[in-house]
Amino acid sequence: MAGSTIDHIVALTVFLGALLLFITLFNQTLQTAVLYQQHKVIASKCTDMLDNMMLNPGYPTNWSWIGPTPTSFGLQDPEFTQYKLSPFSLMRLRSLTGQRVDNTRNNMAYSNITMGFGNFLLVPYTQVVNYSTATALLGTNGSYGFQLTIAPTITVSISESKSSNPLILAVNVAGKGFPLSIANLSYCFLTVNLQSEPYPSYTTSYGPAYTDSEGNAILPFPEITDDNTPYALIVYAHLGGLVGLGYHQRVTSTQQYVVPLIDDLSQKSVLIAHSYDIHPFGATEEDLYYNATFVLVTEDFTLREMPMDNSTGVVGQAKPNRVMTIPTTNPGIFVVTYKNATEGGIIMMPWGTSSMAFTVTFGEDMTGKEWVATDTRQVIVDNIAYQAKLALWSLKGYQVIG
Repeated sequence: MAGSTIDHIVALTVFLGALLLFITLFNQTLQTAVLYQQHKVIASKCTDMLDNMMLNPGYPTNWSWIGPTPTSFGLQDPEFTQYKLSPFSLMRLRSLTGQRVDNTRNNMAYSNITMGFGNFLLVPYTQVVNYSTATALLGTNGSYGFQLTIAPTITVSISESKSSNPLILAVNVAGKGFPLSIANLSYCFLTVNLQSEPYPSYTTSYGPAYTDSEGNAILPFPEITDDNTPYALIVYAHLGGLVGLGYHQRVTSTQQYVVPLIDDLSQKSVLIAHSYDIHPFGATEEDLYYNATFVLVTEDFTLREMPMDNSTGVVGQAKPNRVMTIPTTNPGIFVVTYKNATEGGIIMMPWGTSSMAFTVTFGEDMTGKEWVATDTRQVIVDNIAYQAKLALWSLKGYQVIG
């Protein structure tokens, strides 16, 4: 009798253990299925949200030009259809990657999109759309977080192989993971003359070239005979409907230089500041003489200069920042040559992000997120090929509990 009772107890214990194990495994399987479904919902939401941004200009449709915050969020160029984005809407997105810039002269803070020294795009915080505003307009506030990156599809890299006699610049053109072989190149070379008085000037020359089977090209410039001659090179690469852009500059003054700042988008005004208004280096601030020009890019990839009022001036310790007005609403490049007593250089600012193929990163940092869905679209921003990538995650943080 006692042995039978023990056998029943052991059997019951084994049964209960097996039942508990089955329930645990079933619970994990159920949680995994639920989690899969939730991830699928996030992936679908990512696709829908990306298309909504890319195929919708927002409202008002010209919000990239007017001061007030849009009441509907979208990045499509209102003058086109399909995946063509507005270069000026992208300008108004508060940059995630660039550090905040403060102008001590006017006590303004700026969203910073900078692609290396001398290539600035600084927009006042008062005129940018921040992440919290975008999530509210998109209806994702409190439910989803996202990060939007819009980067050029074609990368044009330029390096200096020889500094003078002749100056030799090496160009490399690559797509997403492959070189752009036998691509057409159209370049514009700007030589800065620091000897002109009292303001520096520049001359331009143009030329065609082609990349080899590895996407490389060599461009010689025998007119550069001095290592201290500032210059800038802008290269357009185009093949099979894809257009990319790269640039390279050499300056002789990297501590004291002019900084162009967007003053008012609706008025198309740009403020010319001294670098010491942004970050003084400790040495005595010197007056900088500048000569500003606005250039448009034509269909054959040459630059066409547009006249500007008050294009020359001086900025310095006892002189206020100067304000200039861009003469058009079309994308282009704002070019400023500058010099002090012995040094100088050239600064370029895109009027519209695509003019210099700037990358825009907008949203929240996705580091440490539990699960992130991504989707991409090939888009065009003023004829430059870009790739738009949206990363989306749930703010609820689902996971399987064992």
